[in-house]
Amino acid sequence: MLRKIRVVLPYHLRNLARVGAEVEVEVEGAERATTQAVLDALEARYPVLRGTIRDHHTKERRAFLRFFACGEDISFEPPDAVLPAAVAAGDEPFLVVGAIAGG
Repeated sequence: MLRKIRVVLPYHLRNLARVGAEVEVEVEGAERATTQAVLDALEARYPVLRGTIRDHHTKERRAFLRFFACGEDISFEPPDAVLPAAVAAGDEPFLVVGAIAGG
């Protein structure tokens, strides 16, 4: 079963993909949606984003990007960890946030 997951991208990635602040991607079996499945769907729909959010070869998250779901930082969760039900249902977005360095 395909479900639409809402994804919010940072400004620079929105510009690159030429999309608005929020996009929707379809993920197979969204009740068991994972970060990896969402990013795979995002990169498939917007090929220009390949390699910008995660490394081409290792598939690891880029250092200055963070992932949030339901107000929680899930950046260090395993990529195959199940996302919260509210994200899988499309009630809450999956956020890709550009990290800010400094003090």
